[in-house]
Amino acid sequence: MSEFKFACPVCGQHITADSATSGGQLECPTCFQKIVVPQAPSSPDSKFILSASQVSKPRPQGTTAHFGPIHLPRERNSVLATIALFLVLGAAGAAVFVFREKIFKSRRDHSLAIAKSTNAPIKVYPVPTNIVWTLELAHAVIPEINAVGSIHNSGFFCEKAILQGGHLTLRQGKTGAADLGLTVQLFAQQGEDLSGKTVEVGPERPPPIPKVVMRWKDDQQKAVTRSINGGYALRVEFGGAANGRMPGKIYVGLPDENKSFVAGTFDAEIRKPPPPPKPKPAG
Repeated sequence: MSEFKFACPVCGQHITADSATSGGQLECPTCFQKIVVPQAPSSPDSKFILSASQVSKPRPQGTTAHFGPIHLPRERNSVLATIALFLVLGAAGAAVFVFREKIFKSRRDHSLAIAKSTNAPIKVYPVPTNIVWTLELAHAVIPEINAVGSIHNSGFFCEKAILQGGHLTLRQGKTGAADLGLTVQLFAQQGEDLSGKTVEVGPERPPPIPKVVMRWKDDQQKAVTRSINGGYALRVEFGGAANGRMPGKIYVGLPDENKSFVAGTFDAEIRKPPPPPKPKPAG
């Protein structure tokens, strides 16, 4: 006689029995169900575990019991992954559909804001008629009004004045590129250095003299600049610096074909000069 193992068909309990008990009945020690002992294997070193049958029930087909991990076929995994992807995409599409008004309204409002900031119409001011263009400082008049004038044949009104280092800028248009503007590049390191001083430049004065830069926008709203290095008339009277600001008066007549000029008072914001450019590496 030889021993062999088989499995309970109800609970899977492994049971050892003698070959002489094959075909007989016994009670499973785990689930207490009556089972029929299967026929002993023909080979004593068989690696298979036999499966018994429950009393009054036919013996299951096959002679092996599988207790290893269950692996889903790759095809099934692919199908499940595809279904999951469609579910995620469907949920995302549904969310976009539900919130479409808010999403597209936000983008539309943002685009309109950009369009308004970039395509805002230029304010048109008349060219003053109470100020006479001249290149003779003896005839120049500085009115006690906010600085106005004519730049590139367009009426100018100073909406903002900035004194950064030695550069005095009068501009129309408070943000972005100036609609119209004028910068006088005076010889000073700090704006406070000009406090209480007066600068005069006649058209006959040789270099070095301050450079004057005009700014305007063309028909495509692109910024245009023009530098004038001499031949102009300039008088600037600076008041005392206080609380980061400096008042003053200005007259400047330029020798361009449009006879540009600016005259009047200003209250400039004093700013720190820009940092010097970094030296280029040698070689």
